[in-house]
Amino acid sequence: MQTKQIRTPWVQFYEGVRAQLDYPQRLSLYEFMAQRTEQFSHNICYDYFGRKATYVQLHEHIQTCAAAFCSLGVKRGDRVSICMPNTPEAVISFYALNRIGAVANMIHPLSAAVEIKHYVTVSESRYIVAVDLCLPKLREVIEETGLKQCIVVSVADSMPFHMKLGYNKLTKNRNKKSVQTKDCLGLDCILWRQFMALGKGAQLPGDEDGHSKGDDVAAILYSGGTTGCPKGIKLTNLNFNALAMQGEEMCACLAPGDRLLAIMPVFHGFGLGICIHTALCVGCMDILLPGFNAEHCAQLFRKYKPNIIAGVPTLYEALLMSGSLEGYDLSFLKCVISGGDSLSVALKQKVDLFLHQHGSNAQIREGYGLTECVTGSCLTPLHGYREGSIGIPYPDTYYKIVKPQTEIELPYGEEGEIVLSGPTVMKGYLNDQEETDKVLKRHGDGRVWLHTGDLGVMDSDGFVYFRQRMKRLIISSGYCLYPQYIESVIDAHEGVRMSCVVGVSHPYKMQVAKAFIVLNEDAKDRKEELLCDIKKHCEKNLAKYAWPYEYEVIDELPRTLVGKVAYNALIKEGRPDETA
Repeated sequence: MQTKQIRTPWVQFYEGVRAQLDYPQRLSLYEFMAQRTEQFSHNICYDYFGRKATYVQLHEHIQTCAAAFCSLGVKRGDRVSICMPNTPEAVISFYALNRIGAVANMIHPLSAAVEIKHYVTVSESRYIVAVDLCLPKLREVIEETGLKQCIVVSVADSMPFHMKLGYNKLTKNRNKKSVQTKDCLGLDCILWRQFMALGKGAQLPGDEDGHSKGDDVAAILYSGGTTGCPKGIKLTNLNFNALAMQGEEMCACLAPGDRLLAIMPVFHGFGLGICIHTALCVGCMDILLPGFNAEHCAQLFRKYKPNIIAGVPTLYEALLMSGSLEGYDLSFLKCVISGGDSLSVALKQKVDLFLHQHGSNAQIREGYGLTECVTGSCLTPLHGYREGSIGIPYPDTYYKIVKPQTEIELPYGEEGEIVLSGPTVMKGYLNDQEETDKVLKRHGDGRVWLHTGDLGVMDSDGFVYFRQRMKRLIISSGYCLYPQYIESVIDAHEGVRMSCVVGVSHPYKMQVAKAFIVLNEDAKDRKEELLCDIKKHCEKNLAKYAWPYEYEVIDELPRTLVGKVAYNALIKEGRPDETA
């Protein structure tokens, strides 16, 4: 059967949008961003609680930060962890590391101590830029890692003076008081301002003439791969730069000076690839927000009147439920994108109606992607929505539907595994060729295809429809939860014989994790005591967003006729109260 590599929908829905782009093979992502923003260098690039910076100032900060990293001994190819929420320091560090050819290892700051240890160890990071709230967790595991220095940042460091005073008073400056030049466990700590002082006036190494940087790894992000255990995803300069160019074409409405509400986190492919890199390459102003709160988000809407917002479905649900924007004119909103989780038809209708009633001509546009291709690679056209569809592929990105775990392409309208190929597909998993080979496969057409593990359908016009996940994956408020990983933590508890974690529907979070637990025979008479202890065990060893929503002790896990755990039976049994 002939491969259906879809490009024709571009002609139908876009006037003058390019289906093929010329990607910068020789440029790093920092160089690409710097070149793209030369013409509007005095525009504001970010606003953080009222503290603004122009593109000129951002580039100056990046140069200083890059020199500071060099003064610590960081060099090309080294991996440096960034464990930060959305703050200017996180953005500056990311580009500064890229400026000197180092690799940014992005870590969720809410990760448990053991998870941080894993991410730092597997990436062989010797340096980490970390928010001060993470210091207690770093101290727990520092002796088991190769870390030698921590650059400590407070979310207040870049706030305006009056807000910084208020924040420090509110937190009683607990975290900064605990930072010493030499930490008690041997972790060398330096505050951000002291670190940046090292780079002032310092020389940066010269660039390598003729060096093609496109295939160099720029960042490592984490996802579950096919096994459900956290995998480091190696993403290149070309991956990010291609995404920025594709995103600009697909959105078809971005312009220099546009204001983007950057809610998605910098350690997430959606946040880093779209809200940061794409936005900055286009010349937008990022409104940086280190954490999401519906009321605060609504205040930012009223203050900044953002033109663009990109977030997960839960974000839009929260904004609608909060009532914070009732009666407010949203005519400034021109681009509303949802990704990271499936957007139900019902929620899309509610958001579209809300936007219309509040003066905006925008409609929420659903995207689809994986961290293995940075983030989105398919998006609803600007003027071409089809109910239930996740849109059409990005430029130079090929989609096809195959018989699961094969190369056999299926006819239009028939359900199978979604596979894709294009310039944003990852280089591979970190230190795991076996897992890489499971998902990156060269087909008979000569192209390398990413096997997503997701089921879907494609119609004859090239619109793609997501159906369900082949992998045991739970999407909760946009975060990927991996049941096998959560089970491994629960099963490590001495009172547990076995466990099974499933995703059950939730009216707000879309899905939540519920843990079914079979206790050891000698522990069953201490059920309540053990449940409390197991919960504490999970809270210590899992990131907060991965904590099971509910725990239930059962006598045995249900099985299929062939002896496998009957996940669907547990999902039906574990459905939470719809009023929760």
